[in-house]
Amino acid sequence: MNTPDLATRQHDALNLLRRARIMPVLSLASAEQGLACARALAAGGLSAIEVTLRTPAALAAIRAIRDAGLALTVGAGTVLDAAQLDAAIAHGAEFIVTPGTPPALADALQRAPLPVIPGAASASEIMALHARGFRTLKFFPAAAIGGIAALKALHGPFAELSFCPTGGIGEHDAKDYLALPNVPCVGGSWMVKKDWLDAGDWAAVSASARRSLGG
Repeated sequence: MNTPDLATRQHDALNLLRRARIMPVLSLASAEQGLACARALAAGGLSAIEVTLRTPAALAAIRAIRDAGLALTVGAGTVLDAAQLDAAIAHGAEFIVTPGTPPALADALQRAPLPVIPGAASASEIMALHARGFRTLKFFPAAAIGGIAALKALHGPFAELSFCPTGGIGEHDAKDYLALPNVPCVGGSWMVKKDWLDAGDWAAVSASARRSLGG
């Protein structure tokens, strides 16, 4: 099967973010924990999750969530190189998110057969990705590099680009980010607090997810 062109995959990435609005960022201790957390987030009304490749359990968790057939799109985050990209795809990831995008990784993302959201933290990085055809980006670490004020400033020269800011965003300011015209979705971990995950408090996860969506 032919891989859709980058423009199509970037449009798919933007549509995914528009549907999601809130992107939980998960660092998981086990596949079982990941599946239980995914079920709780889906019960809270969320439609997509990013499982970071920061733990040994991440790839197995992605596979378990994907195989469960939940009404939830599962992606891989903190993808740092082409080998991790290939492993995430092999384990069933439906989209890819990177914290930054050096040239070798950008090459791999251009060829990847699924929606990708490459990370950028500066105007120069954004320009380099734009030149490659990327239009839907992650803005990371958002709060540390200017937050809402930075995204407002970037909208001027990059009005056709969309960003998913992640890093330092919480329940208290997510709506302020989402009010920006270039922000279809925000990422964060406030609805998947480690204490809740460790305790298996899935009701707290679902309630926080519901609040994040205004419910």
